[in-house]
Amino acid sequence: MSILVIGEALIDIVSTSGAPDRYAPGGAPANVALGLGRLGDDVGFLTDVGDDFHGGFLLAHLRESQVAVHTSPRGATSTALASLAEDGSAEYEFRLRWDPDSSLLDDSARSVLHFGSIAAFLEPGSAVIDRLLDAVAERSESQGSDAIVTFDPNIRPSIIGPREEVLPRFEALSRRVDVLKLSDVDADWLYPDLTEAAQIDHLLGLGPDLVVMTRGGDGATLATASARVTVASARVEVADTIGAGDTFMVSLIHDLQDSTTAVSGLDAADLTTLGDRATVLAGITVGRTGADLPWAADLKS
Repeated sequence: MSILVIGEALIDIVSTSGAPDRYAPGGAPANVALGLGRLGDDVGFLTDVGDDFHGGFLLAHLRESQVAVHTSPRGATSTALASLAEDGSAEYEFRLRWDPDSSLLDDSARSVLHFGSIAAFLEPGSAVIDRLLDAVAERSESQGSDAIVTFDPNIRPSIIGPREEVLPRFEALSRRVDVLKLSDVDADWLYPDLTEAAQIDHLLGLGPDLVVMTRGGDGATLATASARVTVASARVEVADTIGAGDTFMVSLIHDLQDSTTAVSGLDAADLTTLGDRATVLAGITVGRTGADLPWAADLKS
């Protein structure tokens, strides 16, 4: 069965002091779809792009990485201005539209449904995500489908609104997924009064079988109701951090879809293996300029 990724695709305009701006394909869900395609997974991507030059560039870029893109191009393509600091970290300014056409999808069963980022919160497309989650739940009840549902909120406060409005939506979505991956920055914005351990406890209490919290160069924690492990980041020379978290998500999806163990049954050894593989994959991306996610061949070198 195939993987379905839902979310925004856009053009990153990368600004670095003392250098010309550069234009690159981006959007966290687009990066996830692209990364899965590059690893050889059967992946479809429901998104919303324009019928302009940028939209054509995005479609070509995704299709070159073996992604089946489901979209009805029209209007202007969304953009994000990414300003890079000296340490490689990025701050973003967005011009977005999110209105995907879900009629382009067939009713095939999926092994994984992944969604996240701005698309989970921005209308009218966020309602499309709700309908697709309903369809997965209905298929599970009627046909016993065991599709894994994954969510990475990739919080962008300047786009999605104030915390008191975002938190109920985030928690409602988190109750509907099997795997929740977020950064420590996301967690601190959502739950500023809780320690990391308490944040993870709270998130597990919402319902996900697996919660993963990434901490950039300080590694990541993977937790289920019965096991919790911490893994170290790969030691690499950092070009920039764009796409690192998306690559971590790619690795999780790639490995979990083929696992013979249910997500809820993963033990400490399983979690360590998942985390170590994800940090290696993310390390490849941070060692490159831009969101240049690894190909399958990179893992053999």
